[in-house]
Amino acid sequence: MYQWRKFEFFEEKLGGGKCRIPEEISGKIECCSSGRGKLVIGCDDGTVSLLDRGLNFNFGFQAHSSSVLFLQQLKQRNFLVSIGEDEQIPPQQSGMCLKVFDLDKMQPEGSSTTTPDCIGILRIFTNQFPQAKITSFLVLEEAPPILLIAIGLDNGCIYCIKGDIARERITRFKLQVDSVSDKGNSSVTGLGFRLDGQALLLFAVTPNSVSLFSMQDQPPRRQILDQIGCNVNSVTMSDRLELIIGRPEAVYFYEVDGRGPCWAFEGEKKFVGWFRGYLLCVIADQRNGKNTFNVYDLKNRLIAHSLVVKEVSHMLCEWGNIILIMTDKSALCIGEKDMESKLDMLFKKNLYTVAINLVQTQQADASATAEVLRKYGDHLYSKQDYDEAMAQYIHTIGHLEPSYVIQKFLDAQRIYNLTNYLENLHEKGLASKDHTTLLLNCYTKLKDVEKLNVFIKSEDGVGEHKFDVETAIRVCRAANYHEHAMYVAKKAGRHEWYLKILLEDLGRYDEALHYISSLESSQAGVTVKEYGKILIEHKPAETIDILMRLCTEDVDLAKSGTSNGSYLSMLPSPVDFLNIFIHHPQSLMDFLEKYANKVKDSPAQVEIHNTLLELYLSIDLNFPSISQANNEIDFNIKARPTAPAMSRAVSNGKLIVNGKNSYMEKDSLERREKGLRLLKSAWPSDLEHPLYDVDLAIILCEMNAFKEGLLYLYEKMKLYKEVIACYMQAHDHEGLIACCKRLGDSGKGGDPTLWADLLKYFGELGEDCSKEVKEVLTYIERDDILPPIIVLQTLSRNPCLTLSVIKDYIARKLEQESKLIEEDRRAIEKYQEDTLTMRKEIQDLRTNARIFQLSKCTACTFTLDLPAVHFMCMHSFHQRCLGDNEKECPECAPEYRSVMEMKRSLEQNSKDQDRFFQQVKSSKDGFSVIAEYFGKGVISKTSNGSTGTVRSGSTSSTSGF
Repeated sequence: MYQWRKFEFFEEKLGGGKCRIPEEISGKIECCSSGRGKLVIGCDDGTVSLLDRGLNFNFGFQAHSSSVLFLQQLKQRNFLVSIGEDEQIPPQQSGMCLKVFDLDKMQPEGSSTTTPDCIGILRIFTNQFPQAKITSFLVLEEAPPILLIAIGLDNGCIYCIKGDIARERITRFKLQVDSVSDKGNSSVTGLGFRLDGQALLLFAVTPNSVSLFSMQDQPPRRQILDQIGCNVNSVTMSDRLELIIGRPEAVYFYEVDGRGPCWAFEGEKKFVGWFRGYLLCVIADQRNGKNTFNVYDLKNRLIAHSLVVKEVSHMLCEWGNIILIMTDKSALCIGEKDMESKLDMLFKKNLYTVAINLVQTQQADASATAEVLRKYGDHLYSKQDYDEAMAQYIHTIGHLEPSYVIQKFLDAQRIYNLTNYLENLHEKGLASKDHTTLLLNCYTKLKDVEKLNVFIKSEDGVGEHKFDVETAIRVCRAANYHEHAMYVAKKAGRHEWYLKILLEDLGRYDEALHYISSLESSQAGVTVKEYGKILIEHKPAETIDILMRLCTEDVDLAKSGTSNGSYLSMLPSPVDFLNIFIHHPQSLMDFLEKYANKVKDSPAQVEIHNTLLELYLSIDLNFPSISQANNEIDFNIKARPTAPAMSRAVSNGKLIVNGKNSYMEKDSLERREKGLRLLKSAWPSDLEHPLYDVDLAIILCEMNAFKEGLLYLYEKMKLYKEVIACYMQAHDHEGLIACCKRLGDSGKGGDPTLWADLLKYFGELGEDCSKEVKEVLTYIERDDILPPIIVLQTLSRNPCLTLSVIKDYIARKLEQESKLIEEDRRAIEKYQEDTLTMRKEIQDLRTNARIFQLSKCTACTFTLDLPAVHFMCMHSFHQRCLGDNEKECPECAPEYRSVMEMKRSLEQNSKDQDRFFQQVKSSKDGFSVIAEYFGKGVISKTSNGSTGTVRSGSTSSTSGF
């Protein structure tokens, strides 16, 4: 043990050796105890004194009349248990008493002293428990207020008292340790309680034995642990409830099953104690007669403190300090230094290993341990012991910033150490993306494929990587370790990275397609959107097959179900993949055609048809890239070469231009035929709107000069004027007239005004079109579409037309107009005659008397007799035949009412302006409608008032009528 290093981890407190027991304690100190923040001292004069933290006298009281032999301050309750001598009453009984004081309850006994309440007094020795010398004393607090008191005697017996002493509810029993035969070596020198689960054990030590009693057994069972013992004051219990005894040759530890480790500290152990994991010993050196107080750190095998002391009478632990009371009443208070001071002391001596062990055994926090390890690592690094330094730095992972270590080992010669550190960093899951990058770069620099394999492929399952997956893939890819990058990507489910490497780095397109096929539909769709452009460029047919499987998966199965449309809505739409065909329109057209042929009721049907129309109607499907533009061939279908140029071959014999152009023209024609078929098939007759965007289709036909499609759309939309405008633009006169024949027949729902537009077109043409004009005039004349004057004005604008073109038309129209004029003249003469007759009749009624000569009643045809009623219309009636209505003629009244009703209707219609203008607009001759309204008297400048005046005047004046 002389090889153990000595350190000064403790220091003297309270003024060092100058500290003394207060003068108020005048008697000889017989016993001491500590607890609950105070020191209790018992003297031979029967007094008990309490000292505070500074060893200052607090108060004292007379506990026993003679002497205080043993004290124990309880921990759970503020009770003090004492054993001392009192007066013998009666004299034949022993004066040895056990008392329990409640220190929280004080009884004043005068002005100068205070005595705590004594709650229990008990005679130790009785007839059944004969008197003997007490050598040891121990109290165990069970469930309050129950106490278990063990009293060791010099005859090898232990008296046990259990119960509530204050209420005198106790039981006594006796334990026999050694036989009484050897009285000198049978005294009980030490006791120790141990709670092992529910079992209560009692250690008992004599000078020549160590025993263990199982207190739960009745009677308690004794077990001999050893045949050696120790003297008084050399017994203590560790914080792990191990029994410790001190003998001259060594210090022994005991468990419940026997002797444990022993430590060979030579010298007589006058006192043995335990303090915060340290073993305390006061050892007497027989050679020089001095006493040495040693504090042993058994875990780290060092002496934490060593001090030569005087004769020690008592050793206590309280307030985190060790208190030694000397026989001369001087005291020594020793306290442990703080961890920082101890570590500074070790660092100055470069004892880093000791410092590490110290912080680990004293259960310091992890950050403090890491700081010690860092300093040790720095020390080793300064000595160029890089391997050991790295070993220390590795232990700091999780507490020390990794960049601190990495910066030290960035040198190329230390790359092995750096790799080791980074590996451990990843093992503990504390690596960042930069750390992963650095480690992989280390592997690639070292070309250590085996370690790279272990790092990459040693993970157990997906999602359990101890490194950043994306960083690992990126670094391996940059270092051309493509297989490793692909392994990580595949295992981590990073399909986009796996395919990026396959396609962009390795060019393994077939493998990429196979991998996409193995993915779930949702994942496959995402990857195709990302990398479809590359796949279409190199493997168009196979890529289209994958797209068809994605977009039409189990369509046949779905058709047998209840709702095909709802199932299709869950599948990817072909529209989602249009962007991957940006440079490959031919492949796009093939894909959409296949899809449209297989799926007839897709939710994206309109978008698909729109895209197909754009592809079908475009003049050129090629989008030449820069590389294609340098192939020495320029095919531009819009700027077509002349016939001689087309028949000429390229001088170097590579290709023939006219051959290529003819192929492209043929392809364009085929696509336009498909486009026209799509325009017609996607607009069935039973649908009001087509399965494509009509406006977009018209724009496409206009942009690409697709006349057939444009005519079909205009005609389908009943935009007949736009239809003939197309023919006019193309100067197709035969087609124009044929179109008007088909679309201008009002009997078949056509628009007759097309002939007027056609006549206007020929009138503004500026060339000889006599034949066409004559044909147009035939239909205009047949349907009476335009007046002759308008025809003359329209055709007069064409200087190339002569009068002979319209001579026959004008002659027929003049003859027809003459006939109409003649008919109108005869009608006018008739109306004039009727008017004159009516005026004469009115005048006659006003001026001459009327003679009624009817002899029969107009109603009943019987002979007319009085009373009779005669009307001016020359009808006569019996008064009885008229009834109550004598004001109007029953014969003439219906006709009169119809005339008046017609007049009121006309007046009402005159107020309906919309109807008037609608009739004017829809009539061939609007003037005739206006004339009719004037003729019926509907349109008049007179107001209601003036009209009344005229009517009233008409009764007296014939001219007024």
